Amino acid sequence: MKFIYQSWWKILGVILVFYTMIAGFLLPVPKLPLLHETIRNVYFHVPMWMGMLVVFGISVVYSIKYLATSREEYDLVAVESVNTGIFFYALGLVSGMLWAKFTWGEYWSSDPKQNSAAIAFLLYCAYLVLRNAIDEDQKRARISAIYNIFAFPIMIVLLFILPRMTDSLHPGNGGNPAFGRYDMDNNMRAVLYPAFIGWILISVWIATLRYRIRLIENKQNSI
Repeated sequence: MKFIYQSWWKILGVILVFYTMIAGFLLPVPKLPLLHETIRNVYFHVPMWMGMLVVFGISVVYSIKYLATSREEYDLVAVESVNTGIFFYALGLVSGMLWAKFTWGEYWSSDPKQNSAAIAFLLYCAYLVLRNAIDEDQKRARISAIYNIFAFPIMIVLLFILPRMTDSLHPGNGGNPAFGRYDMDNNMRAVLYPAFIGWILISVWIATLRYRIRLIENKQNSI
């Protein structure tokens, strides 16, 4: 846990995100039909989803560790990672809806990928509702940890497996090709790859800040 108190990776995350914002709007992009300049959204939409997946993965690891040890701090890491993941999930949904408006003509076209993403989002919202519905601390932590462990693979199925089994407008699903070497040039890769690292580091940083705030609140309440 000493890693969360180090500064170098936080500074790196900020630098990479600022680089993404600047280079993402200034560097040229391929002139693709339908997408045009909206392809720049890939620098934000996809990396935000990656940040979401990482903090959700962290929450699962610490849910397992809580069930093995019953240490309160592990439960706090899990729940604050979920809270952060839901925030980035919402950003991913909104950025995806804006992109869909300019490429598909509607914010929400009932595309299988969109519908699956909405269901998975509600799945994690239900996690927070479940925690608030249970008063006893240890019981709440154990039940929510078990729920969280099962929610993560269900989300993976909803986001990455089911949409590939049916027709979809979303790139990489339902026979629709994903962005590949024919769609992305070296300029885009020079922005997208740092964006992945930057947004992941920022999401982890936010989760650690929330965790440290909860630790302080718990200590104050115990006095």
